[in-house]
Amino acid sequence: MFVSVTTLVTLLGLCTLHPTSGQDCSSRLELQGSLKQIQKLLSAHEASYLQNLRNLKKKINQLQSSTGKHSTKTVNSTCPKPDVPVNGRKLGKSHTVGHEVHFLCDPGYELVGSESRVCQESLSWSGQQAACRGWAGETCQSRVPTFFATITNTSAYTSAAASTVATDTAGTFVHPSSCSTVQGTTHCTCEPGYTISGRDSTTCTDIDECELFHNGQAGRLCLHTCVNTAGGYRCSCPAGYNVTRDGRSCKDIDECATRQNNCTKDQTCINTYGGFQCVRVECPKISHAFYVKTSPMRCERNPCPVDNKLCSQAPNSFSYHYLAVVSNLSAPRVMFRVSALRPMGDTLRFSLLGGRQVRRHFTVQRSDRLTGQLMLSSPVQGPATLEAEVEMSELERRVQLGRYITKVTMFVSQYEF
Repeated sequence: MFVSVTTLVTLLGLCTLHPTSGQDCSSRLELQGSLKQIQKLLSAHEASYLQNLRNLKKKINQLQSSTGKHSTKTVNSTCPKPDVPVNGRKLGKSHTVGHEVHFLCDPGYELVGSESRVCQESLSWSGQQAACRGWAGETCQSRVPTFFATITNTSAYTSAAASTVATDTAGTFVHPSSCSTVQGTTHCTCEPGYTISGRDSTTCTDIDECELFHNGQAGRLCLHTCVNTAGGYRCSCPAGYNVTRDGRSCKDIDECATRQNNCTKDQTCINTYGGFQCVRVECPKISHAFYVKTSPMRCERNPCPVDNKLCSQAPNSFSYHYLAVVSNLSAPRVMFRVSALRPMGDTLRFSLLGGRQVRRHFTVQRSDRLTGQLMLSSPVQGPATLEAEVEMSELERRVQLGRYITKVTMFVSQYEF
């Protein structure tokens, strides 16, 4: 098409330069007709070019609009920043879809709501808003109370004067007083641990320190049992304890360390407050999986066949731990921690296994990204034996990589010391 246009333009030029050559050139009218055709042809080409240009601009605008929407969607594909609970903190900085955040409470507070929340595709968080609630009751209590006495009546003469001490019909220790007369006035005194009773100044009666200081403001004289003696008192402890050097408190006897136990060779001796327990760890029997004991307190799963999914879903290991605590131990407090030394996945989850009885006394909280802790949530009256199982799961993009079970057995003494 462009060749024909060029040829017509050339012919027009020749006719202009040589107007006398009518036989070789077309007439002026034919040339004018040709020019009009050329003009129409150029106009058609221009219109087509403009239309193509408009279509190209439209496609470019659509492409830019689509790119802008995609960019906006990418920028805004995050969940709103979750609130950090008062008296607590949040773990996890990423708020994009599929990521998790975790919540912890300060000591003395209980987590209410979801411990972990996931940013969903709807750009909303799963679970419930976390909050930290203060515990009811005492948050700090000494395991062994402190005792004070304003009067010490232990007599150095008790054993020496035992042969001269008598008892009345009521079983009270009596002793003659020591009297002297000065300028016509008689003064009588008693040995330490005795007092003059009534009008009879010649008789000294034993002071019952155990009754006098039983539940007074100064505290009891003895941690366990107070025994009144002639002119004094002594403290005794229950079986499994020895009296300490101060003569008032009780110290647990470690029957395991002193070999005062009857545990067999295949058992492990666990010392408790006031006694001991003989335990024997046996690996669990689970279908589709086989466990072997790798240490006295740990069982690990044998490698699973490639095509055995049930085996791969079974726990990788079981660990056994035993704790000895006193009765009515103050709560809340951390009893045990579970941590991953070399985590393989991108997420660790900690959970408490068992029913209502276990959850009545225990909870599981996360102390940091790699550590979970078993919490005693309420005091336990002894004697009692409680068991709790803490499960730690490793995940990679929400796919489970491994499960690890920690079994904690707590022996609660019948005494508060």
